[in-house]
Amino acid sequence: MATQSLPSTLRRLWRHRWTDEADVRRVLPAETLERLKARVAASERRHRGEVRICIEAGLPWSYIQRGAPARERAITLFGKLRVWDTAENNGVLIYLLLAEHAIEIVADRGIDAHVSAEEWAAMARRMASAFREGRFEDGLTQALEEVSALLVAHFPLAEGAPDRNELPDEPVLVV
Repeated sequence: MATQSLPSTLRRLWRHRWTDEADVRRVLPAETLERLKARVAASERRHRGEVRICIEAGLPWSYIQRGAPARERAITLFGKLRVWDTAENNGVLIYLLLAEHAIEIVADRGIDAHVSAEEWAAMARRMASAFREGRFEDGLTQALEEVSALLVAHFPLAEGAPDRNELPDEPVLVV
């Protein structure tokens, strides 16, 4: 955890309080969220893993006060959303923190054992590139496709086997 000066903490607090639900809805309107939900469902019919997308407007005060990074919050939400609680430990959380334009991909140990840290980081960089161009849906769709390809490669769903769908498919908005 980083120690921040008071002015730095206040700037960060302002940025996180200024970013709100309207900002989330602007970059990801309801119809986009529905398409993302459908894409997650389609993805999960091809593998035994689980994927969650989580978009947060700004961090809670307790994170800002102690200078906690977006990664810490993503890991907390990974637990709260029960992404860690899949039968084969193969859940993946794609987390976007709008106030800081931060992207985190948190993977459970089953899939993480097959994917290098650099692969996850490269995926986040590609998403960030799309986001900088204002293409939020495209960036999230691309990341979802890349995560799906990894899950299909390492946890394919046998032909004719039912999708257990252990977690909800809709993106989570934390505002």
